[in-house]
Amino acid sequence: MTRKEFFARVGFGAATVLLPTCIAGLSTSCSSDDSNADGSSTPTPSATSNFTVDVSTGALSTNGGFIVTKGIIIARTTTGAFLAVSSMCTHEGVTLGYDKSANVFVCPRHNSLFTSTGTVISGPAPSNLKQYQTTLSGTTLTVIV
Repeated sequence: MTRKEFFARVGFGAATVLLPTCIAGLSTSCSSDDSNADGSSTPTPSATSNFTVDVSTGALSTNGGFIVTKGIIIARTTTGAFLAVSSMCTHEGVTLGYDKSANVFVCPRHNSLFTSTGTVISGPAPSNLKQYQTTLSGTTLTVIV
């Protein structure tokens, strides 16, 4: 057996062994694992009950700051109001950011824009974000899930 024949057989053998795994990986990555129980594609937040956040320190202590916690993005507008919407873009599930100058939520991957209440301004995001009510008592912000 020549060197060329040896490498041809080894390459073919490796391809035969690895091909089923590669195909399984492709089919898994194309499936809709982030669908909700109702069949919609809006990712569901991980928070299952109301929770609180201390706004006296960290990003939420200043106007324009934001945090992502429990699948929800909480932002403090430049006027001091608090906003809370699901943190995942409805297009591909990417974690959103907050643009304080425009008061919008932004997807860093494909630039989908959402209003402060989670309504799609521009896509490719196909649907709105879920909005959550917040209440402030002193320096404790409660997000109502």
